[in-house]
Amino acid sequence: MKYFLKSSVSVLIGLSFAGQTMAQTMVTDIGEGEGQVNIVAWPGYLERGETSPDFDWISGFEEATSCKVNVKSANTSDEMVALMNEGGFDLVTASGDASLRMVAGNRVQPINVDLIPSWSTVDDRLKNAPWHYVNDTHYGVPYMWGPNVLMYSTEVFPEAPTSWDVVFKAMDFPDGQPNQGRVQAYDGPIHIADAANYLMFHNPELGITSPYELNDDQYTAALELLRGQRKLVSRYWHDAFIQIDDFKNEGMAASGTWPFQVGLLQGDGAPVASTIPQEGATGWADSTMMHVDAENPNCSYMWMEHTLASNLQSDLSVWFGANPSVLAACTDGRGMQTAEGCTANGLDDFDRIKFWTTPVSSCESQGTCVPYYRWVSDYIGVIGGR
Repeated sequence: MKYFLKSSVSVLIGLSFAGQTMAQTMVTDIGEGEGQVNIVAWPGYLERGETSPDFDWISGFEEATSCKVNVKSANTSDEMVALMNEGGFDLVTASGDASLRMVAGNRVQPINVDLIPSWSTVDDRLKNAPWHYVNDTHYGVPYMWGPNVLMYSTEVFPEAPTSWDVVFKAMDFPDGQPNQGRVQAYDGPIHIADAANYLMFHNPELGITSPYELNDDQYTAALELLRGQRKLVSRYWHDAFIQIDDFKNEGMAASGTWPFQVGLLQGDGAPVASTIPQEGATGWADSTMMHVDAENPNCSYMWMEHTLASNLQSDLSVWFGANPSVLAACTDGRGMQTAEGCTANGLDDFDRIKFWTTPVSSCESQGTCVPYYRWVSDYIGVIGGR
């Protein structure tokens, strides 16, 4: 299952680069910093000590380079793509379901990895990963990766749930109360892939081989599962901090989530834990990508190099509960993370994760697949109760 995206990538590029000039100008040297760098990032990815004084990987960079870091948080991949389409940003920390759209849409430029001295330290599983490496060209610098885990209340579940059943099927939880109104789901079209991943395990007769490559019958089955889930869901979440509040104060018992929320809740003493159930999980592998019209390329390259420092990667791994792109961050003792901590974050689960990618209409496994624009419109219908 390693590099689950490859067939989708090749097709996407075949469609999107016809007519696009591949000989885009690539930065060949780094000059003096422009004074700032403007970054679109997932919540919690770029910390300057404001949330917790123990986690600050911006202030030191600003002092060393005189490049002020301006951060715009985005809660979904669709929001990231929209912001990069609007322009005015230099960098984005993009997951695979956004990165390939931006490559295809000519919104990001090739990265000259020869200008990033720490490139050699990047995990070999990520260096040429298909969510940022296209037509033998790097369009991103790996940042962080992890699974979409099942978070659950340990007061409701004495033992970890073994299946995603708990959020997809009507049932009574171990405390004797029904799950209706006590579960959540992700507020984004890519959640259709979670349903497809569940069906891939439980309904093998459907013939699903990738949760991102679905023919009409497979896609219809995934939507039906999600319509049933709609009757159970209390909230479709996209804001990590609202979900945290719901698990603290609103009686939530189970949901797909990021390790970030699990870690913050546990750090606050909340009775939650997480697991990857028997069906496996979808996940994200995020890359720092540079806008095709970046106004601050020198500061951008300085930042991309900075992100590969093992102490930053180590502390980010602890903070976000995810996996560093630099393996030394787990073991060299320069930051907070340890080898045991990386194992707990799923460093060895790489092959169990179906990494986010953008569904396209022409796909290798099915010939013809349901494209992403239909995922968008149909998912709106699902969460709206249609």
